[in-house]
Amino acid sequence: MKPNHFKIILITSLICFSLATFCVQYVAFHDLRDTFYYMMQDIAFLPLQVLLVTLVLERILKTKEKQDRLNKQNMVIGVFFSQIGVLLLRRFAGWDPGIKNTSGQLIIHKACTDQTFKSLYSRFSSYKSGILSDSINYGELKETLVSNRGFLVGLLENQNLLDHEQFTDLLWATFHLLEELVYRNDFSQIPKSDKDHLVIDVNRAYTLLICQWIMYMQHLQKNYPYLFSLAMRTNPFDANASVTVG
Repeated sequence: MKPNHFKIILITSLICFSLATFCVQYVAFHDLRDTFYYMMQDIAFLPLQVLLVTLVLERILKTKEKQDRLNKQNMVIGVFFSQIGVLLLRRFAGWDPGIKNTSGQLIIHKACTDQTFKSLYSRFSSYKSGILSDSINYGELKETLVSNRGFLVGLLENQNLLDHEQFTDLLWATFHLLEELVYRNDFSQIPKSDKDHLVIDVNRAYTLLICQWIMYMQHLQKNYPYLFSLAMRTNPFDANASVTVG
């Protein structure tokens, strides 16, 4: 049945039901005066009822739409970490001697509360890594990013991520780092000033990646315990992490 036909049938049925109810009432009580009085009273309050119902429904629909959008965003973010995010974190953390002093705080577990995640995010949003230019394997990093170029471009084009500012910033920082590396061939020949510039790009992506990972872990803990279990067992900041359940 076409939507327009369904609407016509619905409207006609409701009108017929109202008329039938009016007729039954008149036959039963034979009082047109009171019937019209109460009918006009109902009509007087009808606009207010419509307004209230419209506002409530609009709020419910917007809340549901927002939740659906967040679920889609987190699904895409999960694919990002599975594809390249965790690998990048492991690479960056391996080059960062300073993370050893703070990595214990990034051992996420089931007992972590919302306040724990909030404190972690606040701390690492201004984290200054100890990565030095000589400790970075630029060739390895370039290979990792180039092999995922198509995947990163696809994420940048994803409409579900347009209003996710933090993750969009991370994507742009990662893609910018990719472009910087692509334009360089022999990393053994680039001057120190150039390497220092690349370290800035690495640290920018690194800090944003840590913060997004913290938010993602909080999402998994709340909504997907089985995915959270795997994420804990593959924690890139946990030297003792093991995928084996035991």
